[in-house]
Order: sequence, then C-alpha cells, then structure tokens
Amino acid sequence: MIRKQKTDMNSMNYDSSRARHNMIEQQVRPWDVLDQRVLDVLAEVIRDEFVAEEQKQLAYSDYELPIGHGQHMMKPVLEGRLLQSLELATTDTVLEIGAGTGYLTACLARLAKQVDALEVHPALASAANARLQAIGVANATVLEQDANDIWDARDSYDAILFGGSVTSVPDWYRNKMAIGGRLVAVVGSLSQPTMEAIRIVRVSDTEWLTESLFETYLAPLSSSTDHAESAPFVF
Repeated sequence: MIRKQKTDMNSMNYDSSRARHNMIEQQVRPWDVLDQRVLDVLAEVIRDEFVAEEQKQLAYSDYELPIGHGQHMMKPVLEGRLLQSLELATTDTVLEIGAGTGYLTACLARLAKQVDALEVHPALASAANARLQAIGVANATVLEQDANDIWDARDSYDAILFGGSVTSVPDWYRNKMAIGGRLVAVVGSLSQPTMEAIRIVRVSDTEWLTESLFETYLAPLSSSTDHAESAPFVF
C-alpha cells in the first residue's frame, strides 16, 4: 500500500536564493537602485524570514504584504529606493519610524552603526525584536513607542526613515537630525492620487534643505488611538 504524502505548497519548487536574486535584478535595480551596498544588503537579508509562513513564496514579489494590525510590508522596490536615498555610512546612527516586521530594520543595521526603531503595535514590536535576535542583529532595537508622542529620543541622528507616509514631517523630528543628517519620508494624503518621496538634509542649526525624490504611494504610518486599530499618523 502506498501512502499518499501531503504536499506543502510553500516548499514546492521554491528557491529563496533565486527569488531574492530575481527581486534585485528584475524589480529593484531597474528602478534606479544602483548603490552596490544597498543591493548587497538586499541580497544578504533573507526577506522570507520576516513574513508569515503562508506568505513565504510572496516575500520577493512586487506586492505590499499584510503583516497584521492593518499594516503592510512595503514593496521591495520602494524599500530599496528609500535605503539608497538615505546615503548611509557605517558610522551612522539611524532612527526608523514604523519597524513593522523588522525587515528594513535588519537592512539598516547592516548599513549603519546603530538603529533605533519605533513600532506602535506591541505584537509587531515583540516579533520584530525576536526576528532580529534570531538572525544575530546586535546593533538594532525595536522600541514599543508611538512616534506621535514626545519620547526620550537621542539628541541627534545621522539618518531618519519614516516607514509609512505622513501628511508632513514634524518639526520635532527635524530637530532630532544631526548637522548633515538626512531624513527620508513619503509625504501626502490618501485623498491624493500619488505621494512624494522627499529627502531633508539639515545644513545648520536653523536650516534644512528639502529635495523631491520621486512619486510613489505608501500607506499612512499608524499611531495608537482609542478609536481605531491603525489610525493615520498625524501631528
């Protein structure tokens, strides 16, 4: 008697390394992500370790993936473009707002010296920290914190990345940038057909330069609220 074996579709004909290579060569690089350090990091950090088991075959696809609490993981092309726009050095201290699964946190940690990441949802923050520890990331920490509130942040960061769109960049975070620091965010509202990715560079104690990078769309950053599970981030 031959016993039928149950087939796991998640493991059938799935090659994570090949999928990662195709993501870089067919999605990320064609969207003008040419910084070799960024491409190397995207090749090294195993993206399917940061998604649910049933999503592993979609980890490298050109889709936003739901991660719970009304939140989504960015498309790989947008992740690559934002990482490149930060122009990170290995000596940089980075603030990430909206850590989600911790995937971008892991990428940032490979490019910079230290990463402080904020995540408003306790379950996501806990899971992200666990994933980072599991893969040996020692220079990044995900803090359970609503970025909409004033919190005990460092005095200055070399780079700040918003992991969800905002209607405008709060002055409080502008003032947390080091001189020469870069802040990258997607700015716009859900009522607009497109949003704008921008980079802000702090050139002095009182002066910031803003550069338009490209048009895109990104779901709003969420904040804790008594009225909804994931409300837009608003200052």
